[in-house]
Amino acid sequence: MTTWLRVHSRVTKLHRSLGALVRLRRSSSLRPGPLLTSDPCRALMDEKMVIKGRFLPPRAPVTLCTQLYSEEGDLWQAHAHYNTDPQGSVDLCRDASLGGSFVGCEPMGLFWALQPAPGGREGLRLRKKNMQTPYVFNVSVMGGHVSPGDGGSELASVSTERWYMAPGVKRHEVRQNGLVGTLFLPPGPGPFPAMLDIWGMGGGLVEYRSALLASRGYASFSLAYFAHTDLPGPLNTINVGKTYFKAAFQFLQDHAQVCEDRVGIIGLSYGVYLGLRTSTLSGVQPSCLICINGPVGSTTALCDEEGRTEPFQFSSKFWRFNSEGYVIFRDVSHPQNLPPSNLVKMEDIPCPVMFIVGEDDISASSVESADLLEQTLEACGKGHLFTRLSYPGAGHLIEPPFSPHNRMSLWSVKPKKLFVLWGGHLVPHAAAQEDAWTKMQQFMDTHLRGDRGH
Repeated sequence: MTTWLRVHSRVTKLHRSLGALVRLRRSSSLRPGPLLTSDPCRALMDEKMVIKGRFLPPRAPVTLCTQLYSEEGDLWQAHAHYNTDPQGSVDLCRDASLGGSFVGCEPMGLFWALQPAPGGREGLRLRKKNMQTPYVFNVSVMGGHVSPGDGGSELASVSTERWYMAPGVKRHEVRQNGLVGTLFLPPGPGPFPAMLDIWGMGGGLVEYRSALLASRGYASFSLAYFAHTDLPGPLNTINVGKTYFKAAFQFLQDHAQVCEDRVGIIGLSYGVYLGLRTSTLSGVQPSCLICINGPVGSTTALCDEEGRTEPFQFSSKFWRFNSEGYVIFRDVSHPQNLPPSNLVKMEDIPCPVMFIVGEDDISASSVESADLLEQTLEACGKGHLFTRLSYPGAGHLIEPPFSPHNRMSLWSVKPKKLFVLWGGHLVPHAAAQEDAWTKMQQFMDTHLRGDRGH
């Protein structure tokens, strides 16, 4: 072989080798990088999201993390460990978490398992105040089974928005005829069925449940009655009485965009007592009542026939404390510990009642209150009006679905810091919130939209 032929042969082989290498590199460069998706990426707080990772290392350990900064700037987070499939994918609707904040196949676990980040303020509770902005979550996937803050390498991330107000929902502040609250109206002209929304002794004005109810087609009036600067003082007493709650109900009835004969009441904690009592007032005829973990009588001493109260701090006779000094309010609302004059006239309740009970509620005697209400209605021939939803392992704060669960949170800061125990365990409490929300809407559909014969 001549020298020229030998050189030509070597060059040809070299070109072939380089060509194969270039093709290999081109093939590798065309492989997509790791991708994390959320479907949808924008949703209401009670809607599910489908979280998937693709183009990850196949058959490899990965960690999915969720981070959220609250409106106060506190960091909340959750994480879960997964193994990718042979194609390098992970699907939270299909795959089970092997550890982290929760285990098992829990498509929404990265949301309801959120907890304050270690080192943050003690006793936090996640409660949205501005309904016109979303919660913005950052969901990321990291290589290996790690914990947030361990310095794992982030492979991909996605930002998601979760809202309490759907597009078109209208928010109106109400400061008229002594009423203090916020009215939420669904999109459209109406008229709509409506709910009067009453919260507990945490006080202030809590709007997020009403905003979500309006997003589901119900006009909803979130009513303040305690510890709000626009109400008569002092802040540590209830300074409004029966006429105030009756006026709130009639405000909804009289609204041009509300069906006046399709108005219900929903209450949580002390709001249960207030809702039940309001339903028995002359001139008030609700279409239905929803009671979530609350008493059938006043948990604080009534000062007058209107129902105003003594300062809340004085009603501590039945408070108990655990070994860490956290207060347990459960016995305060036990029917046996309430003066008979402070009990609702339950035999006068005129409409269907759904009573939601968290069996691990350690802030209110919900089981005993539901029992007494059921027995009273049975005795007066109204047993058909009563429906109970009972959830083992659920605590006091049964809120809209996928909300983080807090077994304990800060109650007050003056005269000293006081932390309250709510009860409940993470997984069963999350399941209770999801199930109760679905059944509440079915109950409202029946009695506020349907034929309502009873």
